[in-house]
Amino acid sequence: MALFKKRTVGKPGEWYYCLQHQKVEEGPECPAKDRFGPYASRQEAEHAMQTAQERNLEWETDPKWHDRATPPDPEA
Repeated sequence: MALFKKRTVGKPGEWYYCLQHQKVEEGPECPAKDRFGPYASRQEAEHAMQTAQERNLEWETDPKWHDRATPPDPEA
């Protein structure tokens, strides 16, 4: 008898984008650390990298996150 059971995360019908294999998966095939999701549809999962890139760009250009007028002094 195993002391620890391997738990799956996610359900069939949920879609993921596997970062390691660079492919779309239905349900939990790869570990959670290697995937984006879950997404409601296969099409959303197919665009996971584009969505992440767009969100990163929004964050990088969001003035709320970059409200410091001057960069910090590295010698301070």
